[in-house]
Amino acid sequence: MADVVVHVRELRRTFGKKCVLNGVSMDLRAGCVTGFVGSNGAGKTTTLRAILGLLPGEGQTLFFGRPLTEWRAPSRVVGAAFGGVAGHPKHRVRSHLRMVAAGAGVEDARVDELLEQVGMESAAQLRLSQLSLGMAQRVGIAQALIGSPRILILDEPANGLDPHAIRWLREFLQTLVQDGMAVLVSSHLLAEMQQLADRVAVLSRGRVVAEAQLSDLLAYAQSQSVVQVEVAREEMENLAALVQLNGGSLRATGADTADITGITRETLARLCLKRGIALFLLTENRSSLEDFYLTIAHEEFKIA
Repeated sequence: MADVVVHVRELRRTFGKKCVLNGVSMDLRAGCVTGFVGSNGAGKTTTLRAILGLLPGEGQTLFFGRPLTEWRAPSRVVGAAFGGVAGHPKHRVRSHLRMVAAGAGVEDARVDELLEQVGMESAAQLRLSQLSLGMAQRVGIAQALIGSPRILILDEPANGLDPHAIRWLREFLQTLVQDGMAVLVSSHLLAEMQQLADRVAVLSRGRVVAEAQLSDLLAYAQSQSVVQVEVAREEMENLAALVQLNGGSLRATGADTADITGITRETLARLCLKRGIALFLLTENRSSLEDFYLTIAHEEFKIA
């Protein structure tokens, strides 16, 4: 398993009487894209700012075992982009990035290298005010990478990107993690995370209620899929016994119909064929990651 490079522990933050973060904890691993998902208003951006020490509150975040304030050159440890690029609207892209590079003690050559990496060479002379939302997202990512950090944090980076640009983002992030970088990407779109992330942390009601490999979460979600069957009434009892014997659960929805969980449609079909139980109807509603989120949004979830 990849090394944990960021430990986030018990982050708490209130705005007035409202508790936004209620003990947020998670880990970021080297060579891995971690998707940070939750509904709009769940506290994702607040969490990211708290991780970086941009908001006061309780809790602790360690980067390679040390608080970010103990690093002499924090831009070489972590880079972050919060929706586009921050700068004077009249500044040109290349000039703006060179200014950021100077502040980080980085040579100008790094700017041109990054503009090429993010596909923005042709926009280098545009003013920041002239950038489309998608272009600004790319420049923001370049700005976050100025110091060649080992950790990258992106808040909703796919906003404003067309399908081609989203594919670019996915492939670009994969090249970063192949070099050992740890990437944290927030989004309210769970379907998007199925394409971007290796791991997923789910935020709900101010807490991380699920954190695991994406493949494990998807496997769990699919295990909750519902198979709908129709059989002869006299076979319902035999079917229930067969399902229970193979670790599933059957809930009768009628005299000759039932919903079955814990067994896939394919497995059930083979079992019934072997046992000689005729099925008049066999359908399956497969659960997605979004279904999983709706299922666990109000409870703690752990994968053994």
